Order: sequence, then C-alpha cells, then structure tokens
Amino acid sequence: MAEDLEERGEIDLSECYVDGTFVVAKKRGVCVGKTKRGKGTKIMAFSDGSSVPLAVHTQSASPHEEITLVEATLASSSLKEKSKRLIEDKAYDSDPLDEALLEQGIEMLAPHRKNRKKKKTQDGRKLRRYKRRWKIERLFAWLQNFRRLVVRYEYKDENFLGLVQIGCIVILLRKCL
Repeated sequence: MAEDLEERGEIDLSECYVDGTFVVAKKRGVCVGKTKRGKGTKIMAFSDGSSVPLAVHTQSASPHEEITLVEATLASSSLKEKSKRLIEDKAYDSDPLDEALLEQGIEMLAPHRKNRKKKKTQDGRKLRRYKRRWKIERLFAWLQNFRRLVVRYEYKDENFLGLVQIGCIVILLRKCL
C-alpha cells in the first residue's frame, strides 16, 4: 500500500522520521530484553511527514540499540526511492550512523547530546525541522489505539511483528480512503 501511495505521489520523502517505542512483554520469548522498565520489546518505525508508516521493525528492548536498529528499519522498507532527510531524536546522535546514512544519500538531523565529546556536526538552522518530530509520535499514538500492541502477549516475535504490520495497514487504509 505504501508503494501505491508512492506511485500516486501522496508520500513526501523529503522529510522522514524514525523513532522507537517500548512495549511491555507479559510472556517470555524471542526478542524480549531486560531494561530499567522491565522486560519488553522495541517497535521501530519509519514514517513520512504525514505520519504514514513506511516501515516497522521489532527487536529486543535492550538499552542503547537504537543506533543499530535504524539501518534494519530502513532496510525493511519496500519503497523505491530513499528519503532525503531523516529526523531523529538525541538518542540517535552517532557519527558512525551519520556516516552510514550519508553513504546512502540520506542526511541525518538529530540534536547533539549534552555529553558529546567530539566536535559538533549539526548547526541550528537545519535543526529547526526537529520541531516537527511530533509526527512520528503521532504514529505511535495511532498504533497504541490497538490494544494488542500496547502489551505484548505473543510468545513469538513473528506474531507480534505481524500484529504491528496489521496496525500499520489499518492506518494506511485510513489514509488511502
């Protein structure tokens, strides 16, 4: 469906957003990791400027994995074109990730962390776009309207990922119709 929206020109890939959210897992299973908030799974999503989900990925919610999950989330997208800019929050401030995305032709916009030791690479003008990051948060709010996605009851990761993808399909259908 996202491919159909792309062909009709209803998806704007000039600014896209990536973020992750935490889901509490009630059962043990694959891709359930320990965090400070308990055991859980992380849902990573990639969306365009109108909060249309373009790709989702689930993984264990171990801390500090956001940087490695961005590339897996972008790889799960089935779009022909790539985004020009990727807007992220402070958790994704990483020079290796920035270089990897630049090799793919994607400009990363993420504010620097306070404790950054290396020289700053972002200037304030481009970071004005960061104010529109609420659009990816709106996607997670839409996904959390589905009760099965708020708490993970499934043992297998494939089943939970399937439920997340069904939720994204419902959001895409609402956008198409």
